[in-house]
Amino acid sequence: MKLIQVTHQVPEKYFKHIEGTKGLYEIRVEVESNIYRIFSFFDKGNLVVLGNAFQKKSQKTPKRQLDKALKIMEEYQNEFSKAVKQIQKK
Repeated sequence: MKLIQVTHQVPEKYFKHIEGTKGLYEIRVEVESNIYRIFSFFDKGNLVVLGNAFQKKSQKTPKRQLDKALKIMEEYQNEFSKAVKQIQKK
């Protein structure tokens, strides 16, 4: 996680866009021989929002985990839009 914070251009091995999605990324974390993935997305291009995480045991990303990440991203964006609209009304 520190690498993503401090590195201007993070190697794709650790942070890459998920093909076929609009704005969903995967952060790769290695702990000993275990590999974990954290789905994430950007909020206004500055803030990386972390979604769900899982231990990856095969080459292919489980569809259930991908669907969950897309749902989290959509819910976040909807709630953010609602909050902005409420602020603008005031």
